[in-house]
Amino acid sequence: GVKFNRQHIIGDYIVDFVCIEKGLIVEVDGGYHDGQEQHKNDIERTISLTRMGFHVIRFDNNTIFQNIESVIDTIYDELADL
Repeated sequence: GVKFNRQHIIGDYIVDFVCIEKGLIVEVDGGYHDGQEQHKNDIERTISLTRMGFHVIRFDNNTIFQNIESVIDTIYDELADL
């Protein structure tokens, strides 16, 4: 019952998915997010987006491919809490 935009610009960032109505951002992290520097950048990005009023959740590719039902459940739960 909610709309998500894909590859949406918010401030200086392009987020993977965002539900503007609920203020929920869903980020999908590929393998390059495993590096220490990228992990640091991801934390800073999440903090910045949170300060803009968004709630950010992240999933790695492996979780999405191996347990999509859990990912969907988590997104539904987050939407219900917002």
